[in-house]
Amino acid sequence: MSQTITAGARPAAAAALAVLGAISMSHLLNDMLQSLLPAIYPLLRARFGLSFGQIGAITLVYQLTASVLQPVVGAVTDRRPYPFSLPLGMVCTLAGMMLLSAAGSYALLLVSVGLVGVGSSVFHPESSRVARLASGGRHGMAQSVFQVGGNAGAALGPLLAASVVVSGGQRSLAWCALAAVPAILLLTYVGQWYRVQAPPRAAARRIVTAPATRGRMPLIMALLVVLMLSKFFYMASMGNYYTFYLIDRFHLPVDQAQYCLFAFLAAVAAGTMLGGPIGDRIGRKRVILASIVGVLPITLALPYLGFWATVAATVPIGLLLASAFPALVVYAQELMPDRVGAVSGLMFGLAFGLGGVVAASLGLLADAHGIDMVFRLCAFLPALGLLAAFLPEPNPVTPRSRRA
Repeated sequence: MSQTITAGARPAAAAALAVLGAISMSHLLNDMLQSLLPAIYPLLRARFGLSFGQIGAITLVYQLTASVLQPVVGAVTDRRPYPFSLPLGMVCTLAGMMLLSAAGSYALLLVSVGLVGVGSSVFHPESSRVARLASGGRHGMAQSVFQVGGNAGAALGPLLAASVVVSGGQRSLAWCALAAVPAILLLTYVGQWYRVQAPPRAAARRIVTAPATRGRMPLIMALLVVLMLSKFFYMASMGNYYTFYLIDRFHLPVDQAQYCLFAFLAAVAAGTMLGGPIGDRIGRKRVILASIVGVLPITLALPYLGFWATVAATVPIGLLLASAFPALVVYAQELMPDRVGAVSGLMFGLAFGLGGVVAASLGLLADAHGIDMVFRLCAFLPALGLLAAFLPEPNPVTPRSRRA
């Protein structure tokens, strides 16, 4: 009988692995398109005569539309799954990118990036839930596989911008937008699997955290917010203004600055892949603390380094900071395992929202005091990661009966 169970489990495990790969590849295509936005900022700035403050406002619109809806989408799908919301979200991203390729005014730029942000809000909470459902119990590993797709896509965005958009101009974004088509097909496949696997809310047993942890939940969530601040403030400075920093300080051509941004984002992808499995092995808290605080000496030194040393230093910065995010997401999911959608939406939404607010603020600061000042101030932000020492170890979860 055990042989029958094992034989039956193998196809199910293979299908779950295929779904995890599909959701990661979709994340790659989704975030590759989204990462074109900061990658083409120098082009948009030259064409429309934008200030750093206006560039920050573009990021703010995108990040807010990509953040505010995410907890709402997650909370709704916690109550009732919508498996085919995933391809619909990607359709919205496709529409936003097509509009961006034809936008002839600053107002249309804002509308187009807002559409891309809405697509992201629909995509991330449900895809994170699918990754957890397909994890086979290795939640950190599954979260890393899912997130590394996004980080790999974010790293590919600047390469796509350097090789296609810089030479082809704004209208070439329409060709780049076609990458959303295979993502839509993959997510349709994922939706079909999810429709079968996701249990009805009423029939599922609710799993809740221990009472001692529930009583400290506001404090724990506040600590997680501060830790997200320490990570995404600095990541926003790098993702949105690193190319301008290299161009301004080292007089680098735009295409070469994009390749340097790719090196940083590739390190981010590698750090994301490592953070989840290491958290499965040694615990989420240790990964969070080591990744955020360990990067502090390097960020403090970065504004005073020469060109090649600057490029080299961004690799461990991206590697260490990125390893914290899968650990933070899974840590929060383990605190509230019956609200995976809402928690995932909150964490991803918080990441996007913080990035947008910071990008707009840093743009104004760069206009007033120069891009060098932005990097000197942001160098101290990882020090907030010391607060990770106050995070409790997650309590074991206990099942609640159906009557509860």
